[in-house]
Amino acid sequence: MQLIDTHCHLDFPVFDQDREALLARCRALGVTEYIIPAIAEDNWTRVMALADQHDGLFYGLGIHPWYAGEQREGVMERLRTLVMSQPAGLVAIGECGLDLRSHVPQEGQLALFEAQIRLAAEAGLPLMIHSVRANDTVAKLLRRFKPPRGGVIHAFSGSLQQAEAFWQLGFRLGVGGVISFERANKTREVFRAMPLEALVLETDSPDMPLQGAQGTRNTPEALPKIAEILMTLREESSADVAKVLFETARHIFHHDQ
Repeated sequence: MQLIDTHCHLDFPVFDQDREALLARCRALGVTEYIIPAIAEDNWTRVMALADQHDGLFYGLGIHPWYAGEQREGVMERLRTLVMSQPAGLVAIGECGLDLRSHVPQEGQLALFEAQIRLAAEAGLPLMIHSVRANDTVAKLLRRFKPPRGGVIHAFSGSLQQAEAFWQLGFRLGVGGVISFERANKTREVFRAMPLEALVLETDSPDMPLQGAQGTRNTPEALPKIAEILMTLREESSADVAKVLFETARHIFHHDQ
């Protein structure tokens, strides 16, 4: 079984002490590829360098909504210049999006998200979207700008209606550790009901650990367990589920048919 972690922050310092050993353990478990989203200008070079050092590591470049208000003037011009230079290993724009929770600073979020959607369309790249309490707003923006390569709604936890809207817009839904929690029944039901081709696997490492591991560092080693839970939920052949999930992720990020 080959698996792709479509959203993990392997560049974070929490992995500095044992990154090589961790990647070796993940390979032994069948996790063969990782997409690392950037979160702000100050880690663009870090994700690029990491992908350059390891086979199977690819990355997105973007600005996470949490850090929108902290970016220096001209950040989108610098992002566009870097993206259009087509650096090796770049497969997406993101992590970008909207987080409308009251404790998250709202300054600059919408303008930077719109600019990154336009950049993804211009560069012919998929988007890695963070959407928290913002699914309807995000869908409205995607309808307006129509990014041709679609992308992934990271850590999706909305309604079936919202899931279907994103799927119709050419976006897949990121399935992560949340499905291990019994309280996440609504999300589990959405992932059971959607076409398998609408889903991809992710861990969001080092965040979003599985039930029973709260408070510990999450890693891509959790990906086979997430896949197993999804297979059980859907009551489909493990081999078929794994094959479709792998091919879908390859198609999004590498144009594979």
